[in-house]
Amino acid sequence: MNDLYARHRRVLPDWLALYYDRPLEITHGEGRHVWDAQGNKYLDFFGGILTTMTAHALPEVTKAVSEQAGRIIHSSTLYLNRPMVELAERIAHLSAIPDARVFFTTSGTEANDTALLLATAHRRSNTILAMRNSYHGRSFSAVGITGNRGWSPTSLSPLQTLYVHGGVRTRGPYASLDDSAFIEACVEDLKDLLGHTRPPAALIAEPVQGVGGFTSPPDGLYAAFREVLNAHGILWIADEVQTGWGRTGDHFWGWQAHDRNGPPDIVTFAKGIGNGMSIGGVVARSEIMNCLDANSISTFGGTQVTMAAGLANLSHLLEHDLQGNARRVGGLLIERLRAAAAQDPGVREVRGRGLMIGIELTRPGTDEADPDRAAAVLEAARAGGLLIGKGGGHSTSALRVAPPLSLTVAEAEEGAAILESALRSTQ
Repeated sequence: MNDLYARHRRVLPDWLALYYDRPLEITHGEGRHVWDAQGNKYLDFFGGILTTMTAHALPEVTKAVSEQAGRIIHSSTLYLNRPMVELAERIAHLSAIPDARVFFTTSGTEANDTALLLATAHRRSNTILAMRNSYHGRSFSAVGITGNRGWSPTSLSPLQTLYVHGGVRTRGPYASLDDSAFIEACVEDLKDLLGHTRPPAALIAEPVQGVGGFTSPPDGLYAAFREVLNAHGILWIADEVQTGWGRTGDHFWGWQAHDRNGPPDIVTFAKGIGNGMSIGGVVARSEIMNCLDANSISTFGGTQVTMAAGLANLSHLLEHDLQGNARRVGGLLIERLRAAAAQDPGVREVRGRGLMIGIELTRPGTDEADPDRAAAVLEAARAGGLLIGKGGGHSTSALRVAPPLSLTVAEAEEGAAILESALRSTQ
């Protein structure tokens, strides 16, 4: 392992972050468990950054990939592609967007990049509204709309970005308000902001902010925003890269917690749909998707082997009601974690929904972030046989818990006990 780490350091960028003091090489997985190169077994509560959505080595997905690879792996979008059409049909239907069109990419970053291209071309504006504490990817344009300093390496951007209040319920100038007043204040702020700028192309928002620490606004905020956006012709882009496919339990898409005024104009997705295969994409109304007046293709977006994986994975998800499982088991898990956190003065908040749970850590007696303890809890959880993630923005530190959606009650109890022990050992 030390040799592999040394080799990693010699040939890969310094900014390519690794978890743990002794970085971990994962060699294989099954169900909700993975194993490292030393043979240690771990319960996986992070799923490759919310990507292994159903299970490791899911038989239906591995079979579909193997069979498709035996026929043809790739041909590009210049040729008809049956698996791509079939998956697009299913996603267009599930999106609830009328007359939807689907474009496949290889990642969430590229999906958001495409959504920005579509919105700015359709609206003939390069101004974008984004949420504070947001994260939308690693590309030049996605970094330009990311409202999280820790993931924004440059201020240069092809876009003019204006940041809106509302993505974080328990921090910021409106945190003391009740939900109704919070939404009203954020809407008034949005109205005021629009009075000081050229007409924006779109608002892009994660229904639950992922890298930002699994924060979210009260249900209905984006529906209230939509009334203001519609009055100005501004599009709504829902970044569902982390929240899509039933992870929040209550809804198939995160935006459905804000659906009073209908679906978004554009939805982006990635991560879980491929269960580890590189799939991202954009769903948009046809008039928006078809607005580009120049040629465009994708070499690797929608390749046959990834589409076969996506079809098998989506079928498994729906046939086994993994959204319902996320709601039921996630509800048990979050209550178990809240009970453990009640005894810990360094836990500011346990939040989330479904199998998307954040535990915000602060220095006891203060509201200050405690990133050192977050790192220590990660190490202690690993020592106990559990893998979790971390995140946060604007002087916050949070643990991120996002197991595969097939998590069992027994595994939830086991993981919660390990995490409780990790929290206790680092107080």
